[in-house]
Amino acid sequence: MKFEFYKPEKPVTGPAYSPWFKLVATGLTAVLAAYGIHIALNFPLMQYSFGVKALLLGAALMLGVSYYWFLRSTITIDANGITQTWMYNRHVEWRDIRSAKMIGIPYAGWLFPPRLVVRTGNAFLTFNGGSQAVLVEFAKISLAYQMKK
Repeated sequence: MKFEFYKPEKPVTGPAYSPWFKLVATGLTAVLAAYGIHIALNFPLMQYSFGVKALLLGAALMLGVSYYWFLRSTITIDANGITQTWMYNRHVEWRDIRSAKMIGIPYAGWLFPPRLVVRTGNAFLTFNGGSQAVLVEFAKISLAYQMKK
């Protein structure tokens, strides 16, 4: 039988980003898209080299993909560990966690809620929480690993 330090009472799933963060991301994406369209209409882009066109297309594609995943990203805390979906999924199992701590940005918690920073061996993983239930579970995890010391 393997000893695992922490297990949640029940699985918790929620959005990885808060509604305020999604609203700011939507506004910023709209402004950047409008600016990109303005540039495309007012400058002779077809005269530029293939590399410049590919760079601009790649930037627009990355903006769209990032925005999509900001809206769709979820976090799940269950008996297996912590998983956050995004362009690539982040997952850590309970047995691999050495320490965990919540960090936040002072006076900006309404926009950027606290994150859970998890240390495994020689790597650090950061998980975002966009709902009250996820943040409460983050606090429990952080407290459990603070008391472990």
